[in-house]
Amino acid sequence: MLLYVESSAILAWLLGEERGGKVAQALADSDGVIASDLTVVECERVLIRAWSSGLITEAERSDQSSALAHVAAHWTRLRVDEVVVERASRPFPIEPVRTLDALHLASALVARSVAPGLRLLTLDQRVRENGERLGFVTVP
Repeated sequence: MLLYVESSAILAWLLGEERGGKVAQALADSDGVIASDLTVVECERVLIRAWSSGLITEAERSDQSSALAHVAAHWTRLRVDEVVVERASRPFPIEPVRTLDALHLASALVARSVAPGLRLLTLDQRVRENGERLGFVTVP
């Protein structure tokens, strides 16, 4: 199973949230992962925000950032290019869709055009619902 990973899922895993175990299992079971550069930036920004707000220590932020870098090194990464921006600028099946979510959905659609059968790994309900309407199998 080939996965497009969206930030909400990766953050649940990184931050040790309840559903993070299911995300870790999906990642382990996958045959490959595709992610937007946006996924890495969003995750790093959340870690920095959690540290600067005192929710996690600098050591925890560093460890989580290292874990992210380790797994992301094995991902196929997509740039936010003209094709992604153009698709993200058009309506999705269920609106409203936030800007970053639109970029993820557009990236997943671009990835699926070269990787048929791509599944969408997300914990975000709006992304999940739109993904399913766009024909994705969602995980977990």
